[in-house]
Amino acid sequence: MSRYYSHIAGTGGYLPESVRTNDDIAQIVDTSNAWILERTGIRERRIAAPEETASSMGEIAARQAIEAAGWDPEEVDLIIMATSTPDRIFPSAACMLQQRLGIRSQCGAFDIQAACSGFVYSLSIADQFIRAGTSRRVLVVGSEINSRLVDWSDRATCILFGDGAGAIALEPSSEPGILSTHIHGDGRYQDLLYLPNPDAGIHGEFPYVKMQGNEVFKIAVNTLGRIVDETLMANGLDKSQVDWLVPHQANIRIIAATARKLGMSMERVVVTIEKQGNTSSASVPLALHEAIQDGRIRRGQVLLMEAFGGGFTWGSALIRY
Repeated sequence: MSRYYSHIAGTGGYLPESVRTNDDIAQIVDTSNAWILERTGIRERRIAAPEETASSMGEIAARQAIEAAGWDPEEVDLIIMATSTPDRIFPSAACMLQQRLGIRSQCGAFDIQAACSGFVYSLSIADQFIRAGTSRRVLVVGSEINSRLVDWSDRATCILFGDGAGAIALEPSSEPGILSTHIHGDGRYQDLLYLPNPDAGIHGEFPYVKMQGNEVFKIAVNTLGRIVDETLMANGLDKSQVDWLVPHQANIRIIAATARKLGMSMERVVVTIEKQGNTSSASVPLALHEAIQDGRIRRGQVLLMEAFGGGFTWGSALIRY
């Protein structure tokens, strides 16, 4: 039987119109543009309009990816949506996206919730469907409205997050595309970064993101360093053979530490955090889309994607674009 690889046929991205700057946040909490920028690398972030949802933002990004791939929406046979902010608990945001795209019932659709690692997790799952020959046209979408999950009086979290959506269209190819994916989780650290669920019957906490930033930072840096080694070893590659690092955009210091692990200059790292903030599961596909659109990433180049998020979850994907 022929061996299939997952090939990136198209990408898309969407950012809401409303911009919230560091100076805007400094009007709410005791902080400043300089303080936020130094510690995070963020200057501004986008905030979804009241009528926007994960599926509505995902639709815009998905239609761009479908168009770039040269598909008809009816050709999509699987939608995987990474989100921690679905329109409803059920049905899934992926099902609602399917309806928005006008795709009939032959298309499977489901959500993945792995916090900021959600897109890499979803990409890993989509890759298995294509390699098995089960699906031929897969949309992988990360879409988040983080601004509705943060306490805007909590300086530790409100400075970090933004809203947006990114999408990738995957199809089979006889030539290597996604070379490998690696996903991990460790629930021992669940209390360091989490979002309470008001519908779970556990009372006493407001449904806002809770984070112990210093502890998360240290574990993230060490964990992402290990997954770089794991990914390169699995593919028999030297770090010098990676053309681009496309990281989750959580903190510029975490991104820089991963780049140092690869011996890579920041000129070979796709960085969008300055104007987007942390868009959680949307950050990796948004960064990829931007770098493809502006011509930095070209066909044939080797990309390393990585992400780390609440759970803890973390993952990577090595791709020949």
